[in-house]
Amino acid sequence: MIVNKPPMGFNTWNTFGENINESVIKETADAMVDTGLLDAGYKYLVIDDCWSERERDSVTGKIIPDHIKFPNGMKSVSDYVHSKGLLFGMYSCAGTRTCADYPGSFDHEFLDAETFAEYGADFLKYDYCYRPAHHHGDLLYRRMGMALKACGRDILFSACNWGCDDVEKWIRSTGTHMYRSTGDINDSFPSMRDILFSQIDKLAYSAPGCFNDIDMLTIGMYGKGNVGSAGCNDTDYKTQFAVWCIYSAPLMLGGDIRTFSKETLALVTNKKLIRINQDEEARPAFITNSRIEKDCNGEMKYTVEKGGAKTFVKLLSDNEIAVLFANFDECERKAELYFEDAGIPFASGYGLVMENVFTGESLGVKKDYMSRSLAPHDCECYICKLAK
Repeated sequence: MIVNKPPMGFNTWNTFGENINESVIKETADAMVDTGLLDAGYKYLVIDDCWSERERDSVTGKIIPDHIKFPNGMKSVSDYVHSKGLLFGMYSCAGTRTCADYPGSFDHEFLDAETFAEYGADFLKYDYCYRPAHHHGDLLYRRMGMALKACGRDILFSACNWGCDDVEKWIRSTGTHMYRSTGDINDSFPSMRDILFSQIDKLAYSAPGCFNDIDMLTIGMYGKGNVGSAGCNDTDYKTQFAVWCIYSAPLMLGGDIRTFSKETLALVTNKKLIRINQDEEARPAFITNSRIEKDCNGEMKYTVEKGGAKTFVKLLSDNEIAVLFANFDECERKAELYFEDAGIPFASGYGLVMENVFTGESLGVKKDYMSRSLAPHDCECYICKLAK
C-alpha cells in the first residue's frame, strides 16, 4: 500500500471517548457525506479505543466487539461505512492492553490483523500503552507491520507512540504510513501551540509514504467532548488548521461533525488550505524569522521561543509557495517576512505574487520585506508565485 498524501478523515476519540456505538458511527458516516466532507477528501472514519469486549473470545482468541455497543457485529458497521463511499478504521495497541484497558495486540499481532481484515478495516491506529518493558517500539511496530502485510487486505498503518524512543528515526522502516510524534492534544490554544513548536526540528522526517501525525484536530469542539479544557474559539481553530496544513500533517477531525457550524465546515473544507496540505511533494515548512523582539510584557526575547509571531514558508509543486503568518501570543503582534530568509534576495529582482487563502485577496508583487499585524492567535495564509 502506498500513501502519497497525508490521510484525511475522522477519529472518534476527541468527542466520544468510550461512548461509541453502532448508531454514532452510522450517523457520523452520514454526516461526512451530507456535509461535503467526503467530497473535500475526508475519507477515513476511524473507531478509536473502547470498541471491544474486555476480554478476548475464550475459544477463538480473537478480540470481539462489545455486544451492547455493536449488536450486529463490526462487519455490519464496516459495510455501512463502505456503502457511503468512506473507508473504515479500527484501533488496537502494541501492549497487552489498550490505553483504556481493553485487550491489546501484543503477541496476537497476526491473529488481530486477520480479524481486522475480516471486519473490512482500511485503517489501523496502533497505540503504545501497557507494552512489556523489554520490548522496544521498533520491534513491536515491525511485528504489526508484518502482520498487516500478511492479512490479505490493504490497511493503512497509523502508529501512535506519542513521539517516544526517537520514533522519527526508525518508524518508516516498520511499514507505517503515519506516526504520532506528540502527546495527546486537548481543546486549548496552548496545547496546539506546544505541539506545533515541539515538531519544528522534526518536520523533515515527514514525507510521502510516512507522514508525521501531530494528533487529531480539535476544530469545532468548543470545550465539549472527551479531551477536556475550556475550548477554543474560531480564531484559534483557524490557526490550528492552517498550521496542520502547512506541516503536511494528517487531517483527522475530532469534533462532532454531526453538529459542525457553517463556519467550521467552511474552514475544514477550504480548498486552498487542503491544497497546501495535500501537495504531492510534501516538503517541510521552515520558519524564516528568529530575531530578538519584545514580548507582550515588553521584555526582549528570541522569537524562536514559544510565543511571538512566526512566519512559515513551504515550497509547493507547480512552482508555488505557501506562506503562513501566525501570532501565538496573547497580544497583537507583527509577523514579518524577510524575503532574503526565504531564498529570494532583493538583488534577484524577484518577489512574490500573494493570494490570501481565506479571502481570495491578492497582494500583488511583494519584494524584500513585508509584515502583517495579527490579533492574538490569528493568522494569515497565502499561496504565492515568484514574479519580477
